[in-house]
Amino acid sequence: MGMIVVGISDLKIASPPDTLITYALGSCVGICLLDPVTHAAGLSHIMLPTSQISPNDPNIYKFADTAIPYLVRQLEARGASRSRMKAKIAGGAQMFDAPANSAKDSIWQIGQRNVAAVTEILHRLSIPIVAQDVLKNYGRTISFDPATGIVSVRALNKGSYDL
Repeated sequence: MGMIVVGISDLKIASPPDTLITYALGSCVGICLLDPVTHAAGLSHIMLPTSQISPNDPNIYKFADTAIPYLVRQLEARGASRSRMKAKIAGGAQMFDAPANSAKDSIWQIGQRNVAAVTEILHRLSIPIVAQDVLKNYGRTISFDPATGIVSVRALNKGSYDL
């Protein structure tokens, strides 16, 4: 069984017996998609909610609005059906307290904005979120097993648990 590492602003596709893993989800969000019939799976580690934040950035994996539709197309190219896909998401933490004089919709709210964008995009694509571990104030590492659909979460001082 191989462990496929998904970096920050990255995405990868896998099938059993391989497992996908991404580290250091702070305000970033990990999106795990699975077609339970074909066991085609993908993990995207997005950093920002929308490519409009940085329209000249060529890395479509960095943004929820470009990475998630691309991931869906890649899974469909491997025989997955969007109508069967299920999503599990983790991350979107508020890792730092905002300074007292900062605006409420500032960069300090990026985790919350990432979660909102991911949720909205998956809803628009008709892909249900069947489990999530989002927001709060701590980082996470997740591993995703395409054979079982289980997403294992490890969080500092929180232990390990499955979604």
